[in-house]
Amino acid sequence: VALGVVFCCCKCRGFRNALLHALGRAHSSSFAHRSELRQAKRIVVKLGSAVVTRGDECGLALGRLASIVEQVAMLQNQGREMMIVTSGAVAFGKQRLRHEILLSQSVRQALHSGHSQLNDMSLPVLEARACAAAGQSGLMALYEAMFTQYSTCTAQVLVTNLDFHDDQKRQNLNSTLRELLRMNIVPIINTNDAVVPPPEPNSDLQGVNVISIKDNDSLAARLAVEMKADLLIALSDVEGLYNSPPGTDDAKLIDIFYPGDQQSITYGTKSRVGIGGMEAKVKAALWALQGGTSVVIANGTNPKVTGHVITDIVEGKKVGTFFSEFKPAGPSVEEQTEMARSSGRTLASLHPVQRSEIICHLADLLTERKEEILAANKMDMDLAVSAGHLPPAMLKRLSLSPAKLNSLAVGLRQIAMAAQDSVGRVLRRTRVAHNLELEQITVPIGLLLVIFEARPDCLPQVSTLAIASGNALLLKGGKEAANTNRVLHQLTQEALSMHGVKEAVQMVSTREEVEDLCRLDKMIDLIVPRGSSQLVRDIQRAAKGIPVLGHSEGICHVYVDSEASIDKVIKIVRDSKCDYPAACNAMETLLIHRDILRTPMFDQIIDMLRTERVKIHAGPRFASYLTFSPSEAKSMRTEYGELECCMEVVDSMQEAIEHIHKYGSSHTDVIITENEDTAEKFLQQLDSACVFWNASSRFADGYRFGLGAEVGISTARIHARGPVGLEGLLTTKWVLRGDGHTVADFSEHGTMKYLHENLPAGQPLAGQRDSN
Repeated sequence: VALGVVFCCCKCRGFRNALLHALGRAHSSSFAHRSELRQAKRIVVKLGSAVVTRGDECGLALGRLASIVEQVAMLQNQGREMMIVTSGAVAFGKQRLRHEILLSQSVRQALHSGHSQLNDMSLPVLEARACAAAGQSGLMALYEAMFTQYSTCTAQVLVTNLDFHDDQKRQNLNSTLRELLRMNIVPIINTNDAVVPPPEPNSDLQGVNVISIKDNDSLAARLAVEMKADLLIALSDVEGLYNSPPGTDDAKLIDIFYPGDQQSITYGTKSRVGIGGMEAKVKAALWALQGGTSVVIANGTNPKVTGHVITDIVEGKKVGTFFSEFKPAGPSVEEQTEMARSSGRTLASLHPVQRSEIICHLADLLTERKEEILAANKMDMDLAVSAGHLPPAMLKRLSLSPAKLNSLAVGLRQIAMAAQDSVGRVLRRTRVAHNLELEQITVPIGLLLVIFEARPDCLPQVSTLAIASGNALLLKGGKEAANTNRVLHQLTQEALSMHGVKEAVQMVSTREEVEDLCRLDKMIDLIVPRGSSQLVRDIQRAAKGIPVLGHSEGICHVYVDSEASIDKVIKIVRDSKCDYPAACNAMETLLIHRDILRTPMFDQIIDMLRTERVKIHAGPRFASYLTFSPSEAKSMRTEYGELECCMEVVDSMQEAIEHIHKYGSSHTDVIITENEDTAEKFLQQLDSACVFWNASSRFADGYRFGLGAEVGISTARIHARGPVGLEGLLTTKWVLRGDGHTVADFSEHGTMKYLHENLPAGQPLAGQRDSN
């Protein structure tokens, strides 16, 4: 019986378990989640015919094969045990035999019929077993040459069905493979296609199937179970398993496939080569999964990912379809995203008063249920303190108090008032022609993904801004605040339920990596990171195709001019640096005018910083003025985030601006001076999101700006900039109302009459058109 038929027909769980027992494999548990794949020690990589062969089905895809060999060798050199189940012998042999036949025919016909008959030559059908016999040695020589480049040794193992059906042969095979793995050798396994049974009727090797071989999917699955492999990676010519044939309108890639989901799949045609097809792959994968081996089916032919597809899978990244026996209780992140988007559209269509009612109800819940919130927060704080891995600044962010909750509630009510005239506000109205009126109105951006670290107060703030602006929201909070976030999210959904939009705000509670969330480019419209500069940088790198609103660094400067007031200098510098050193709007570099050096003002600044226990790092010029200077700054682009700052000397206000443009992050920068002309030049010429005169950098905050709350501070130059509140979460659309009889006139004499231009905020809402 063909190996593939055995697996396809083993639908009875009892029969499968008996077969597993016969194989000598004790049933063990596969990995429950992708992130656990990093622990995989023994890995089988199955290379399908479509992966190994060229597009013309004659010969091997050498570039693709080389990148796969590089990844396998790298994992082998990391201490993992790698095995390859490969196709390709038939293709290699076909290429070789075709060349020999053409050469033989051309010589023979030239001798008997003359050169005029050469064009009439036709190739005979090449028998697959003969191709395999001719190609097997060449295929192995190619693998050996490639792996030698990475100081990795290989060994060829040819098998047939009898090697698994006969107990003695199976034990010999098992022993051989284990010994090869022990010696750090990569076994390369293939069916011995030179002696396999003839193909089934109506499946002779004609046309596109000329290099088809027996089902290597079932071979790889059986080998993985026999060798107790931790992971089987099956590479094919599709991205993974789809719910319907790839290329159809409703086809969606399945991220995780569970054994009970077979009925929801519609299979398409097989690949251009090979005889397995996706249905055979799924059956083989499920069989291996029951044997305790985790399985991932992925694309090995896509040039954009081939060079790292295997290593990405082993690192736990979202690549292909992961087969798991452990189905989580809640929805997947993709399902959560769809629910949020659907409910978000309903949220956007609510009357502004209804959205305000939701926000006010949430504000009430924060104060009414504060004991529940604070109890959950205490659990998080106790866990964080006992773990001892959070710095004091992070612990402060994690902590909630009654006063903090009351302050949050006040901010939420401010947003509720602003929400009355946010969505649907007319910004511009134009009469294009008679009975043809154009409006530009504000609308929600769509679905927001907000990723925040140990700062639970961020959750109600961001949720409120999303509700007020009619946006759906996907939240990913730090594990340090898991208990607090859970309670706050429950209260948010309770408030949303009053108008039937509970699902508009979703909390990702599964073990999704941030990088995986950033790949949902077809579902998410904007990513807002709230956390460390490293988090923001990681998200900016990972979010390909999705805009990121935020800043990676908060290198804020305070420049003390020669005409500054000493009282203002002391107060502003102290507040900018010492009020909350971990904040992104805290001062990191203090610029001093050269004339202030060795003056009482300079001495008082230094005394104040020492009293506040601020560690000073000297810039290059400042260090040159001192005999015994503080430690020199390693970089002028450092965001310390603690009671530390850099101090540097400049000759003028203009030099201060040049310094900030060179080393700053365009976040918030301050000038302290009594000279109004100097201040105005600073405010006009400095290109930062926030520029202040005689005010602390800590004022760069949405709450202090009167925004009620903020989703973050953006240093980008497109869309929102600075503290981003409600207005920053809106975009616009154009609405044209006509009578059906007017056509566009693009001629010179086409007229355009403006009814209103740049209407102020709150005037009038969409639908309340001017009587003119």
